[in-house]
Amino acid sequence: MLTLPATTRAAVFHAGDDIRIEEIPLRAPGPGEVLVRIRACGLCSSETLPWYMARKAPASLGHEPAGEIAAVGTGVEVVPGQRVFVHHHGPCLQCRACRRGDYVHCATWRSVRLVPGALSEYAIVPREIVATDLLPLPESVSDDAAVFVEPLACVVKSVRRARVRAGDRIAVIGLGVMGLLHLRLLRDLSPETLVGVDLLPERFDGARAAGADAVIVGGGDIATRVRDATGGGADIVFITPASVEAIRQGYACVAPGGRLVIFAPVPPEDIWPLPVYDLFFREIEITPTYSAGPEDTREALRHLAGGLPVEPLISHRLPLERAAEGYRLVADGKALKVVVHP
Repeated sequence: MLTLPATTRAAVFHAGDDIRIEEIPLRAPGPGEVLVRIRACGLCSSETLPWYMARKAPASLGHEPAGEIAAVGTGVEVVPGQRVFVHHHGPCLQCRACRRGDYVHCATWRSVRLVPGALSEYAIVPREIVATDLLPLPESVSDDAAVFVEPLACVVKSVRRARVRAGDRIAVIGLGVMGLLHLRLLRDLSPETLVGVDLLPERFDGARAAGADAVIVGGGDIATRVRDATGGGADIVFITPASVEAIRQGYACVAPGGRLVIFAPVPPEDIWPLPVYDLFFREIEITPTYSAGPEDTREALRHLAGGLPVEPLISHRLPLERAAEGYRLVADGKALKVVVHP
């Protein structure tokens, strides 16, 4: 008979650079729940934003896991030993938001989470997530590739909300891992021109490998350079940095009738003065896109199972004890993708 662990080590954010590995009590899975042993977990750049994390502290970290079923509660059909992806949220599928496909606005989706978090040795998966967004992993998808299911799902949703059409001229501002994932998905949608923009020239080779037709050094007047590269401006501009300045610059790059997609949040006190006159007469759409739902995670997994090359994006693999170091690397722009193996 399997002896379940009574505790699990987990990375917990307290403040600033204060991330501790703590021993967290662990209960047995209840009805409809599962206990997952975490095999790998990606580090998300959102967890390096001080303003975003400070309001949650103390908070268990990690939401990009690949795991293995260790134990199940009653009424669960998955079996121990099955490798799985688990989302860190799960919708009710019954409310108005869910019926509209707006899963991230479901009260249930926002209230449930992994316990303690995915940056741990073990985690309890609530029944809402088990029922809606626990996905078996095919053998063709390694643990390291599987940590991309959640971030790639966010990109799937971003591209869907952008309503990309063949022949669009597209710019992606910010060529970190999320920008590169955008480029990889967008390349398959037959854009006329695909442009990448970043402040760091060392990211340009990766952008070209991901499908960019042209790369531009950020800063200054990037709008003129984007217009030159796209023949008049981008029909769609994706903003991946969490920066009002990036939003402002991206807006200037949008062609008349085009769309600005805001992929990352900014601090609540940061205000972008909306140029309503210009927006109106140029008919610019502004589309925010936040997280992802069950349909998006399934599409992301299909991309990974189909061979989308994501493992080359991993720059560091670290043990759980070095999680704080991994977050510092991400925050300082010294890492592309960090994967922790608990």
